[in-house]
Amino acid sequence: MYINVELHCHTNQSSDSLMTITQLIKACDRKKIHKVAITDHNTIKAAQEAFQLNPQRFIIGEEIMTRQGELLAFFVQEEIPGSLDAMDVLKELHSQKAFISVSHPFDRFRKGHWQENDLLQIVDQIDAIEVFNARCLVAQDNIRAALFAREHRLLMTVGSDAHSAIEVGRSFLSLPEFHDSISFKNSLLFARQHNQLSSPFVHLFSRYAKWKKRAKIT
Repeated sequence: MYINVELHCHTNQSSDSLMTITQLIKACDRKKIHKVAITDHNTIKAAQEAFQLNPQRFIIGEEIMTRQGELLAFFVQEEIPGSLDAMDVLKELHSQKAFISVSHPFDRFRKGHWQENDLLQIVDQIDAIEVFNARCLVAQDNIRAALFAREHRLLMTVGSDAHSAIEVGRSFLSLPEFHDSISFKNSLLFARQHNQLSSPFVHLFSRYAKWKKRAKIT
């Protein structure tokens, strides 16, 4: 049986999102997303909480900012802090038997994008490339990521990179059921992509979230 899977979304545990787990669940129900990876920035707090609520639906993920660029990890067991060297992060993820992708590697407007030379240094340490990110502003950046994945025979993930409920399900995969990183890797071989770019205006949700959280602090 094929299921619909959202592999890249954020909750209010990310500095640039206000979406609660409850809002995420409702959005997934509306859009018929069966399984979702919560991939907050440098934390797995919300992902763990959601997993406790429904381990069949939620994947504990994390989007980790390394010194070279961002990594997207699934089936994470222990939180990894940001700002470490990519090779150190990869070593830790391997010890956790996590599945490792690279989020929006060539998005020229994203702080966490990669220089190709740096990406080539880790290409044998990763499982996949995120070849479509719904928040990319330039379509060519997603195309470049897909070409890189094909050239280096890497698996492909896609994601909405949702920071608000309205974005959930903009980019997802339909693939056979899986339960861990190994079965997920096998399922990806049969995955079908469903991709649609979000409006550029969704980035305003992130700016508003940051502003609101800073305002509360001050």
